[in-house]
Amino acid sequence: MPDAVIFDLDGVLADSEQLWNEAKREVVDETGGHWRDDAPHAMMGMSSGEWSAYMHDTLGVPLDPPDINRQVVARMEALYRQQLPVLPGALEAVRAVAKRWPVGLASSSNREIIDLFLDESGLRDCFTAAVSSEQVLRGKPAPDVYLETARRLEVDPHACVAVEDSSNGLRSAHAAGMRVIAVPNQHYPPEDDAVALAAAVVESVGEVTPQLVSEVTSSA
Repeated sequence: MPDAVIFDLDGVLADSEQLWNEAKREVVDETGGHWRDDAPHAMMGMSSGEWSAYMHDTLGVPLDPPDINRQVVARMEALYRQQLPVLPGALEAVRAVAKRWPVGLASSSNREIIDLFLDESGLRDCFTAAVSSEQVLRGKPAPDVYLETARRLEVDPHACVAVEDSSNGLRSAHAAGMRVIAVPNQHYPPEDDAVALAAAVVESVGEVTPQLVSEVTSSA
């Protein structure tokens, strides 16, 4: 049996990757920057410090990175308060898994967005630990956010199962030594070599059941 299960947020529990890119593109367009078609993939998994620097340096946004970050987060908070983008089956999956094991959250979202999602979704009590990649040195695909979540859960990373949707997320959890369940993002499908790192692949987070988590662990 695993010691804990760690979920990603964007693309796993929240249908939000496209909302992040919408908010970022609005800031780029409104400030006279230059959006690139590959920007969504380039920024996926980056921490807030990393993507705000990318928007400044690569997309030409003429604001300091902290200002870029604040503007994007303000837009995301408004979108979340308007309609929380919870993916079908997400609430049920987390609650079912949390009845069996300690549950953590390892997300590239800003701390404010994580807290807003947990409060608005009613899932806060299900999570023993929740970590933003802005709280660690490096964003995904580095393993830092998963290692820190495991540390706060007081478990060995190798005894954890992670649930991820993106190329960088899958690589991050795998690099941390975790067994990974892939829920490929429909808007931004992960690369084949990243999916190949997963111990199991499902179409939706609703398929992440205690039975699947047990099977993934027992096949190690």
